Amino acid sequence: MNRRTHARKHLFQNRELIINVSGLNELLWALIGLLLTIFGTFIEAFITNPPWDWADRGMFSQSLGTTCQIGAVLLTGCLGGKNAGALSQIVYVVLGLLWLPIFGRGGGLEYVREPSFGYLVGFIPGAWLCGAIAFRHRTKLESLAGSALCGLLAIHFCGLIYLVGLSFFDSAGDLFVSLENLPQLINRYSIAPLPGQMVLICVVSVIAFVLRRVLFY
Repeated sequence: MNRRTHARKHLFQNRELIINVSGLNELLWALIGLLLTIFGTFIEAFITNPPWDWADRGMFSQSLGTTCQIGAVLLTGCLGGKNAGALSQIVYVVLGLLWLPIFGRGGGLEYVREPSFGYLVGFIPGAWLCGAIAFRHRTKLESLAGSALCGLLAIHFCGLIYLVGLSFFDSAGDLFVSLENLPQLINRYSIAPLPGQMVLICVVSVIAFVLRRVLFY
């Protein structure tokens, strides 16, 4: 009887240790994800010509028409899980609204009037969904790419809903969002950057796959 009690107590302690380590791991990835998102906001994503062309043509870069911000959001979900991903983006949005000019065009409470703000809010469910799917299966490149794609779709869904809402509620006409220019804004924020963001998904999937293999999870 005493042995069973001791064994159960030992098992309970091990479980508690695992939970504590997991919580610290999530907190660490949330902090890393926050920093990556902030710095990624101001770094333009680009690709270079193939390495085998460098000798003949030299190396040159081509912009992807987007920043590394969304890549940072999705990478946090793939590496830290749903809680770390969502927490990092909640802190990012709150800091941008209340304290630091860390959004693409500044910050502050007035930023809720920006057409792109819905996409920033979408980072929260996008990172959560990406992290939730990424940790449902064993670490595989295709599953990580699928989770990042789902997270990206969630971001665009929230952004589009916000754009449509602004176009209907801008009765004073001072938000620069109306039913007339809604198609142009959708093209600017969702359609035009989508090819570049798909490239970022590929890059994020490879990085997450390698790091999770190295870190053994």
